[in-house]
Amino acid sequence: MAITKAKKVEILAKLDEGLKSAETVAFVNFHKLSVGEVSALRKSLREAGVSYYVAKKTLVKRALDARGVEGTQPELAGELALAWSKDPVASAKGVHEFAKIHKGKISLMGGVYQGKYFSKEEITTLASIPSMQGLRGQFVGMLNQSIASVVRVFDAKAKKEGEMVVLTEVKEEAKPEVSVEVSTPEETPVVATEAPAPAVEEAKPEEAAA
Repeated sequence: MAITKAKKVEILAKLDEGLKSAETVAFVNFHKLSVGEVSALRKSLREAGVSYYVAKKTLVKRALDARGVEGTQPELAGELALAWSKDPVASAKGVHEFAKIHKGKISLMGGVYQGKYFSKEEITTLASIPSMQGLRGQFVGMLNQSIASVVRVFDAKAKKEGEMVVLTEVKEEAKPEVSVEVSTPEETPVVATEAPAPAVEEAKPEEAAA
């Protein structure tokens, strides 16, 4: 069914707005999904912050060319829908996870990542990477693990130092007390001796007669 020129302008404007703000765009083949399953897909993607839009391939190519996407556009078989998001992983991951439940009904055909075309294999690899929220969770987990390691090291060091202090105290307490006696030489008894009497000179006969 042909669409009017006004409708084409509206679709191109919608695509341009989405592509301009998107970090990643996933090309989706959904030709075997039922109406109910498409509704479920839209809901799950919307909850993940992903926009889902169905458009004709010619209009999609015009919009992509207008954005100056680099590289070679992958082959787009079957009915085409675009899933885009500001999260670099969410759009491809959302479609990939939905395809696991609805095997053979929906698939990734490639995409655009940071202004460059991605092949089917590349966009599927991107879809296997944890979301930004998941990566943040892993980072916090690693950070907590690192902090825990540091705490364990310091705790072990503190315990070791404490054991050394206790061991030192035990050794100090276990030392025998050694009394040191300082022997002084025995005092030699002092024997008092009489001082010799002063010599008296004998008087001379002349002095005696005087």
